[in-house]
Amino acid sequence: MDQQRESLQIVLSERPTTAIIPGQTFKQVRVPAPTEADLQDGQLLLESLYLAIDAAMRFWAEDKRSFMPPVQVGEVMRGIAVVRVLASRSVRAKAGDIVTAMLGFQEVGILPEEAVVSVLPSPLPEGAKYTYTDYIGLFNWSGLSGYFGMSKIGEPKPGETVLVSGAAGATGSIAAQVAKIAGARVIGTAGSDEKVRWLKEELGLDVALNYKDPDFEQKLAEATPDWIDVFYDTVGGEILNQALLRARPHARFVICGQISQYNAKKRQGPDGQAFLSVFTQRVKMQGFIVTDWGNEFPEAIAKLGQWVNEGKIKRKETLVTGGLAVAEEALSYLFNGKSFGKVIVQVKDINA
Repeated sequence: MDQQRESLQIVLSERPTTAIIPGQTFKQVRVPAPTEADLQDGQLLLESLYLAIDAAMRFWAEDKRSFMPPVQVGEVMRGIAVVRVLASRSVRAKAGDIVTAMLGFQEVGILPEEAVVSVLPSPLPEGAKYTYTDYIGLFNWSGLSGYFGMSKIGEPKPGETVLVSGAAGATGSIAAQVAKIAGARVIGTAGSDEKVRWLKEELGLDVALNYKDPDFEQKLAEATPDWIDVFYDTVGGEILNQALLRARPHARFVICGQISQYNAKKRQGPDGQAFLSVFTQRVKMQGFIVTDWGNEFPEAIAKLGQWVNEGKIKRKETLVTGGLAVAEEALSYLFNGKSFGKVIVQVKDINA
């Protein structure tokens, strides 16, 4: 390997108080790339190919209690990526293997073998309708959150009415399709007419609504004449209020995310009138982290892969090209409406 190779790293420069600001929240630095000679036993030398962009990164940049420790100022930003093994002193994977690992926002790095999440088949199985990027989307936290949150907490039943917020996102779209497979009547919300059309025409949802429509509240009421049995929420804010006001007695509310609040200087929960529904309608409201079902990941990934191959699950990707340097901007896509499905940065073409 070229001893003079450099590696771009994106490190946390300051704690965000509102929106992440590219060029300010993070700092881009170039460092000498590590080499095989730097490896110790149990370590792997990795180069990034595709980097997953996740809303949880906004939490990781804060110095607050969450489900993972915060990234420290000056540290490489955390993230999972599809990577190629350049060299290895580990039995976990060998040079040339394609794996997923928590390499973060850097082009080349050394990780301990326990940071390798999975070793991917190479080539992919013949006839597979999924790709390597699905291993950091559909088959990773985004897709698995949709699968487990809906199936384990939402537990949709045939004929029930299920509402999914952020239904065109990487997680909401999977949750909505899991509910359809279960036989439920599914309503999805999204933030553009293009996304609403995709939900109806591609995913086959029963109803799709643009939450920016001035008549959204009325249209939601019209779409839920028999109230809501299950609400899968990735957005929070006003849509959570509206869903609570439409809850059927003993409705199940799955709280996966509250992305409308992540960049707010003062984060808001449900308003008082809406929150009264939790006890007047005996609503079960439960949050979760996908790793709660970590021991069931292999079975879930196999099932999702089968559904993809059978055409029962469809997904969308926003693949951002331009290398790691655009990762900061790509992160902002999650909050400004530019994302459609899973946001992934192509750090390096896998065929290059």
